[in-house]
Amino acid sequence: MRTLGIFAKQPIPGRVKTRLAADWGNERAAALYECFVQDLLGKLAVVGDRRVIGFAPNSDEARRWFTDASDQAAKASWTLWPQPELDLGDRMASYFETWTESAEHRTILIGSDSPSLPAEYLEQAWQLLEENDCVLGPATDGGYYLIALRGTVIDFAAPFKGVEWSTAGVLSQTVQRLKQHDLSLGLLPPWYDVDSAEAVVTLAGHLAASEHAGKPCLLPATRRFLNDQ
Repeated sequence: MRTLGIFAKQPIPGRVKTRLAADWGNERAAALYECFVQDLLGKLAVVGDRRVIGFAPNSDEARRWFTDASDQAAKASWTLWPQPELDLGDRMASYFETWTESAEHRTILIGSDSPSLPAEYLEQAWQLLEENDCVLGPATDGGYYLIALRGTVIDFAAPFKGVEWSTAGVLSQTVQRLKQHDLSLGLLPPWYDVDSAEAVVTLAGHLAASEHAGKPCLLPATRRFLNDQ
């Protein structure tokens, strides 16, 4: 069983993309983030054997929002799972404990800050899991855009204990945790998150270059939004 999970928040102004909102304003930043979520759900709708939205906050309103979003963008191919009200490391550990039910399972988790992430990287992650306990996709800000674990890992909390989240040391600290628990690592190519006004410029340039090169647009909502700005 190959499971893909994505952690995403209901796009409430003032509660998402707060770094970007410092330059863009809460409403505009939340509107862009909503496009990220819609595009990711659509782009990844047929990836893997099972797809899970780990949504937040854990509320009826958020569940309704993600139900509608998955219906519209991905033809209801996603299962909804509320993130527990814990710190980020414990939430990720809970996700893997919930969705990795046997030694044969291969489970991926991504965030919703890298809308341009190539779907091929997910396939690479599953291939790397055949020979490694863990796979990481390094983000250019010092964190990671993807983590994957296979079902033979005994303690799913091991990669997340004691990590200082939202710092440039997340990736290096996570690697240290893997070493401490003797977990082997497969590595994907680096990719970028979109958390700031500068990163939005990078994304816009990337989409414009892809369009000019004749590549299909896999982020239609994001492209339309940026074209209107």
